[in-house]
Amino acid sequence: MFLPALDWQPEPRLEPLHLDWLARANVEVAVLRLDQIDSLVSGNKWFKLLDHLRAAQEAGAEGVMSLGGAYSNHLHALAAAGERFGFATVGLLRGHPQDTPTVLDLKVFGMTLHWLGYEGYRRRHDPDFWAPWQAQYPRLWPIPEGGSGLPGAKGCMTWATSVSAQLKGLGWDDYHGWWLPCGTGTSLAGLVLAEAGKRPVYGVLAVPEDHGVKPQVEKIVEAAGLADPLYELLDGSRGGFARVDADLIAFIETTHVIELEPLYTGKALMLLKARVEAGMFAPGTRLIFVHTGGLQGRRGLA
Repeated sequence: MFLPALDWQPEPRLEPLHLDWLARANVEVAVLRLDQIDSLVSGNKWFKLLDHLRAAQEAGAEGVMSLGGAYSNHLHALAAAGERFGFATVGLLRGHPQDTPTVLDLKVFGMTLHWLGYEGYRRRHDPDFWAPWQAQYPRLWPIPEGGSGLPGAKGCMTWATSVSAQLKGLGWDDYHGWWLPCGTGTSLAGLVLAEAGKRPVYGVLAVPEDHGVKPQVEKIVEAAGLADPLYELLDGSRGGFARVDADLIAFIETTHVIELEPLYTGKALMLLKARVEAGMFAPGTRLIFVHTGGLQGRRGLA
C-alpha cells in the first residue's frame, strides 16, 4: 500500500546564502532547501513521515491517521502524500470546524477530518488516546503529532548525507554546525543522531521553553542510545508560538534572497543574525541552515 511513497526519495539542494550581515562577520551559511523538494509534500514533514510510513507498511495498514491544527504543515504534507500515492488519511484536528486555506486543501486531498475541540486535543498525550480511534479505523496506522518520536528523527538523519555530498559544489571542505527552527525537536534530534557529537546542532525554539521540546529531544536521543549528544536549544519564540511582531515581519520582508515564514524559519534566521552580530561565531565559521518549509502556512497570516 505504501511502497510508491517509500520509493520517493527527494534530494534537497544545498545553496549558499548571501546576506550583508553574514559577509560583515565573515560567516558563511548554506541553506538546505527542504522547502523546494516538492510543491505540496514539502519541507521537513516528508522526512519525518518516512519511517512512520514504513511501520504502517510492515503492519499491513491501508492508511494513516494523525493530528494537527487548522494550519498544520504536517497534516497538509500527509494528506497530499496520501492523495498522490494512494493511501487513506484521517486528520484529528485541534479546535472546532473552520475552513482555513489549509483545511480546504485537506478536504481536496481526500483526508477525513474529525474536530476534537481544544480539551479533546489536549488529551492527545494520554496513554489511551488512540484506543477509540483505532477501534473506529482498525486498518489505519496512528502517527503522533508532527511525525515526532524516534521514527520521525531517523528520517531526518539523511540530511547529513545530502549535505556532505554537496559540499564540494560550494567550494567547502567541511562545515562547523547546523542551525534550524524547532517545533517539536524531532528534526533537531535527527541531526544530533546523525552527527553523533561531531558537530553541534543549534535549534531555535519556535515555541516557549515550557512546551516540552527539551524533554522530547532527550527522550529521542536516549531511545537511540546516543551517550554524548552535542546540541543547544535557543529561545526564538518571541514570547509564544505563532507570536508575530513588527520587527519579525520587517526582517522577513527585507530578507529578499530567501522565502521565509514567520512561525519557524523567519524566527530562526532572525535569531541567527542577532547571534552572528553578537560574535557567537568566529570568522570563517560555516553553518548549515535548514529551511524546514511551512510556506503554505503563511496563508493563515494574511
